[in-house]
Amino acid sequence: MNLSRRSVGKALAVSGLMAASPWVRAHAAATKVTMVVFDEPSLGAFLQPVIKQHRIDLAHGIDLHFVERTPDAYVLEFNSGEFQVGGSAALLSIGVARNRGIKVSYLFNLNDYFGAVVTSRKDIRTLRDLAGKHLAASTATTNFAMFRWLMQRQQVSLRDVSVINTAPPGLIGYALADRADAVELWEPAYSQLLARKPSLRTLGLEIREQWEKFSPGTGMPYLGVAAHDAWIARNPGLVKALYRTFLQASKWVRANPEAAARMISPSLPGSEVTVLQKMIESNETLRMNVVDAAHARKGIEAVYRAGLQSGYFTKAVDPASIYPLSLS
Repeated sequence: MNLSRRSVGKALAVSGLMAASPWVRAHAAATKVTMVVFDEPSLGAFLQPVIKQHRIDLAHGIDLHFVERTPDAYVLEFNSGEFQVGGSAALLSIGVARNRGIKVSYLFNLNDYFGAVVTSRKDIRTLRDLAGKHLAASTATTNFAMFRWLMQRQQVSLRDVSVINTAPPGLIGYALADRADAVELWEPAYSQLLARKPSLRTLGLEIREQWEKFSPGTGMPYLGVAAHDAWIARNPGLVKALYRTFLQASKWVRANPEAAARMISPSLPGSEVTVLQKMIESNETLRMNVVDAAHARKGIEAVYRAGLQSGYFTKAVDPASIYPLSLS
């Protein structure tokens, strides 16, 4: 095919512009990393839109490709090694995987633990009032596992409670339809639920008080980023790039709560975006806390001890599951 000089000139000019573009050069040089994460809405799908829309990953030399999965599929496909990197890594799940001989490590934390019990029943004022009542919860989640430990700490037995197991998306429905005496859930569902039904009352789980007694001076790591040890060994530089990417994204979110809320959940109506914005601003229930595993080691070890104490673990978790190198 013959091309005119003008056509060739235009092609060369466009090519030159593309070559000169910092974004194009960064994209071409970036290392692709595929990461499995939870479906929205979830804490495990919180920072990804910010990272991609602001190209924060490319600025740190990586090109992140997020693949969304339900929690059950996430655990199965991450543990099997189908995905080598996971961005919705519940710390307790990493401990379970390690105890089963799956060599995975917690690289850094994204959120500390938060859970809540809500009720509209006038006769339920404390956790002890749940005895003989129906509690809707997602019992297979690590959030419920930590809730069970908190109940034990306050000497409240779940054996006296009729627990109705349901998938996480169904928890809001149980509360709105008043199909259970109480519901145990977490963010972002908690704030969205209270906005839709402000008459609900939150029972105090004494999370901070109980944790300070159990492990004074440490955080309560809950959800973060993990990877298979073989991948870590091959890509030590990418571990730092991942950490810096998520850390920068978290700082942007905290500094720009309104814009972040719209970016994270663009399909939500304006009223629910405002709820998300307030959750980011207070950080009281969101508990975003991006810190590398090396600096969070004491808190991680304490969470492992809590899991052992509650019976979630049948043996102590291998400390090698905590990535040892500083990323900051």
